[in-house]
Amino acid sequence: MENFDTIVIGAGPAGLAAAYPLAAAHKKVLVVESDLWGGTCPNRGCDPKKMLYSAVETKQAVGRMRDHGIDGDVSVDWPDLMAFKRAYTSKVPQGTQQGLENSAIATAHGQARFLDAHTITVSEAGEGDSAHTYQAETFIIATGERARPLDIPGAELLGTSTDFLDFDELPKRLVFIGGGYISFELANIAAEAGSTVTLIHHNDRPLRAFPETLVNQLMELMTARGIDIRLSTQVSGAARDTNGRVRLDTDNGVIVADAVINATGRIPNVDGLGLEAAGVDTTARGIVVDDRLRTSTATISAIGDVVARVQPKLTPVAGFEGRYVAARILETTSAAIEYPDIPTIVFGTEKLAQIGVTIDEANKSSRYAVKTFDTTHWYTYNRVQDPQATVMVVEDSTRNNAVVGVAALSSVADEIINQYAEKFAQGETPSDSTAPIYAYPSPASDLGYFA
Repeated sequence: MENFDTIVIGAGPAGLAAAYPLAAAHKKVLVVESDLWGGTCPNRGCDPKKMLYSAVETKQAVGRMRDHGIDGDVSVDWPDLMAFKRAYTSKVPQGTQQGLENSAIATAHGQARFLDAHTITVSEAGEGDSAHTYQAETFIIATGERARPLDIPGAELLGTSTDFLDFDELPKRLVFIGGGYISFELANIAAEAGSTVTLIHHNDRPLRAFPETLVNQLMELMTARGIDIRLSTQVSGAARDTNGRVRLDTDNGVIVADAVINATGRIPNVDGLGLEAAGVDTTARGIVVDDRLRTSTATISAIGDVVARVQPKLTPVAGFEGRYVAARILETTSAAIEYPDIPTIVFGTEKLAQIGVTIDEANKSSRYAVKTFDTTHWYTYNRVQDPQATVMVVEDSTRNNAVVGVAALSSVADEIINQYAEKFAQGETPSDSTAPIYAYPSPASDLGYFA
């Protein structure tokens, strides 16, 4: 049995962010991964999605400028686009594992299971189902989440985002079930690539974390692009028809498609870890942690999407937590974790992004005022013929009307939100006399007008 200072379970962005600084401080570290080295984001999540989106974004940009100096059409070649994506993702697992080994971090591939608070076994595939036992002073659980199955008859006929991101050929007719990030983003990609797309959501408020005004604008743009959005629609079952297609039964009629993607949520990867043996408490939302990301067993921490927390479950947040836990274990900090303002974004038909105090929060308090700017005809957006551009800002009357929250819908919403992320982190507002002078014209140079 081999002993380590720290064992990290999960080789995604969270686990890697913790492992590297620990190893750099000469700690003996083992990283255990049961699936693909690198985790969901670079293999089956945000990275490959954004690679597919890059082609879609180009097609949309050309379409907006048609009759404004651009002539002709652009189409998406799905097999070529998929080859482009695979050229990147195929190298991620080996590259991740090699990077760990180059940094003197030990690796083990298989399912980790706690025997007690300081001991795990790892069942390694490909070795005759052999199991190895390891001990450590501290553990970090970073096992992430997976797609939540839909509890209906025929659920086995439904695919997930993983399936969509690896289609050899794009299905002619696609249905996405769910009203969150994944459905909106993948539906946009599929529609622009030539699929006939339907998006189903069980209530009338998709993307609930974002301002309803901007969500409605986004849905109008999606509908104009040919995406059939059906709200307040419940799916009751799925079956194969005689042509091999998937027949969905809903309370608003039958929908037939070549493929159906279930994107109704995700669940934490805690099964099989034997957390009870280690005294680690969990809920349906994930592993319970304190303000220092310690579980109910103080020597075991949890980070990333597997944690039950209110902060968005995003890759940058996972990395932030990984670096924090490493610093705490190394005793370079003893303070509770403090999250900065976290930007969130949906890469839809237009980009929908926000940071800071949300519009819904602001509308519940007289402390805040919400200002809405229709920027569609501002130079920044007219130049690229954005069909809809809106910025909403939240001002705080207790802070001299400083901007404390922003939401935006446009082709450059990500750039705007990242500018505010930097300013909020530095305690600045765009109207400060010490604010930088930005290159003009650019999205950043507009910021002063929103104050």
